[in-house]
Amino acid sequence: MEFINTLHQGLANMAWMYFLFIGVWGLYRAIRGQDIDSSYLGACVIGQILFIINIIIGAIIWLGGGGANLVRAEVHLLYGAFVLVFLPFIYLAVLRGDDSNRGQWVISFVNLFLFGVSMRLITTGL
Repeated sequence: MEFINTLHQGLANMAWMYFLFIGVWGLYRAIRGQDIDSSYLGACVIGQILFIINIIIGAIIWLGGGGANLVRAEVHLLYGAFVLVFLPFIYLAVLRGDDSNRGQWVISFVNLFLFGVSMRLITTGL
């Protein structure tokens, strides 16, 4: 079980670094006037897959009884559910697939926001 906890923590660290990177990259693209292209959208999908894998590992820890160690378990679970649906919701419901420069600005700030939420997820999981 120790390996699974270490893996969960490592993926959480990787998630905040990844979303910081693609958020800054998105801002760079937006400042240059570029639209959302397939490479940037693919990077966003990879980030979501990273969250999904980490949520699955977290569920394994939770079902194994590791959730009893969390001080604010319900907040940790709430943040986990939020990061799972926020980026797809913004892209599909708010932007409605808008791949313009405006969409690039929005998705960049969404990724930077997810960076902050990832950091908060780590602090609630300690």
